[in-house]
Amino acid sequence: MSNYSTPTNRRLTVIAQDPGVRTAKGGVLMTRVNVPAETLLAGPRGHRVQVVDFDSSKNVFYKSGASRLDKDLYLDIDDGKVLESDPQFHAQNVYAIVSSTILNFEKALGRHVNWGFDYGTHQIKVAPHAFSEANAFYSRRDEGLLFGYFPSKNRKKKIFTCLSHDIVVHETTHALLDGLKRQYIRPSSADQAAFHEAYADIVALLSVFSSQDLVGHGLSSLRRDEDGTCSLKDVEQTIYDSFLSGLAEQMGTELLGLNRNALRRSIDLPPSPRYLKMAAYEEPHLRGEVLVAAVMQAFIHVWWRRLIGKSGIKTIFDHKLRPSVANKKVEVWRVIEEGATAAKHLLQLVIRALDYMPPVDICFGDFLSAVVTADSEACPDDSRYEYRKRLLQSFADYGIKPSSSNARVPGRWATPVGNFTYGHSHFEPMRWDREAVFRFIWENQTPLNLTKKALTTVESVKPVVRIAPDGFTLNEVVVEYFQSIALRADELQAMNVRKPKEMPAWQTVQLYGGSTLIFDEFGRLKFDIGNHINSPQQNEKLEALWARGAFKKEFSTERTFARLHREKSLRQSILTGEQW
Repeated sequence: MSNYSTPTNRRLTVIAQDPGVRTAKGGVLMTRVNVPAETLLAGPRGHRVQVVDFDSSKNVFYKSGASRLDKDLYLDIDDGKVLESDPQFHAQNVYAIVSSTILNFEKALGRHVNWGFDYGTHQIKVAPHAFSEANAFYSRRDEGLLFGYFPSKNRKKKIFTCLSHDIVVHETTHALLDGLKRQYIRPSSADQAAFHEAYADIVALLSVFSSQDLVGHGLSSLRRDEDGTCSLKDVEQTIYDSFLSGLAEQMGTELLGLNRNALRRSIDLPPSPRYLKMAAYEEPHLRGEVLVAAVMQAFIHVWWRRLIGKSGIKTIFDHKLRPSVANKKVEVWRVIEEGATAAKHLLQLVIRALDYMPPVDICFGDFLSAVVTADSEACPDDSRYEYRKRLLQSFADYGIKPSSSNARVPGRWATPVGNFTYGHSHFEPMRWDREAVFRFIWENQTPLNLTKKALTTVESVKPVVRIAPDGFTLNEVVVEYFQSIALRADELQAMNVRKPKEMPAWQTVQLYGGSTLIFDEFGRLKFDIGNHINSPQQNEKLEALWARGAFKKEFSTERTFARLHREKSLRQSILTGEQW
């Protein structure tokens, strides 16, 4: 007999940020996250996430808890020594945070997400104690997330990266993004080189700030009146001086070089349109910090707007509030709730934006247009909290303009112009069948601006159902196709692509192009979001790749993220004077 009342989700206890963030009573700050209500085996091992506790440094498997997998054994435990020394809690912590991150992506995208593994494996392996090293990374080859551990500065205890909430989300995001956009780790523009790390930081920070427990902790120094209210002036000063700066100081003092200072960097980087034009910011990690800063500034702006409404305040956190507004009272619980809600909404936006991005050769402006489009599709009326306005302004402050020049809705991708042929296309197979979609592309090569000599491949066809905050349902089909062609350097001119000056005529050059096609619920094309083989971006891309020596070595995805994180950690260690 079928049980139709079986719950779909359950809640598990995890560390809200990391063991260094403590409550007023001295306990580790804990929170609870949603995970699938599924059949678990010892590990825990579920249908999407399998914890495999193998330590390659010691060449041993650690024993996993095989009993009471349906219980949350750590619901009322906040003792740091107990949590840090219990490998079974480490396993629960990574299982729950990875599972929760997957749920956030699938809820925002309106569909299940596949991994980017070469053999179509359904489950990602997670090793909470993978090696003795100050590193953590996603590996496509190993089909897993590998978390390291290392001695503290005073050598009195071990630091476990698997206990840092944002590190676990960061690495999980790498895996999910690689499954959704496999070409994003290929050598391309400076922006694309920076995007993977920046995007993982953005999702990690917004995930952490979606917790009311953490937001409330960050605002613990806020002066409260007896009735539980405070002034907006105090809120403004506390959010900037205590919530951001104070929390950034608390987060991961032992892990400064390990992707743990994304918040510190984002609040220390004052708005300026000059960064992306500076030679130093061609370096991927520095460049990515600009994108993180733009999103975090937008988060603060939206949070503030949700609190003050349409009060006519033009300045944000500049301590120039009009007295009538500065002395206005607001409930502390509402400040906390609005902060967590703003983070949740922005998190959903940046995830949903992935479906509105080109599949190859992206730039930061593409991401901004994708976020604006994703929001405008689900929430046409943005007048209440002005998410899109705040995002456009924050990105502009850092010199990032939307790739779309749509005058009617600033930043939104424009509707494709052209005479498209639908006569050979049938609605139902267009929702799932790559061959049916390929026929549509074949019949519309001219309006889609395809390079007819190139190889064309439909990568994916994804029907989606998205629910807006107001309950509005959006049905779409997201299609990605790629084109590729191999040419000698002296043949590039025929494709309207410039050969880098020093590149020899015999050099083989592989050009890639592609587009994301969005079809509405009636099978009509809504958006054609792409960077084609003969687009102007190819010139900038080839110049950048030639300058970086990318043609002198064969591209490999193996351990890409391990290398990126080591480079990032080394750079941060040099900048801060930290020694591993």
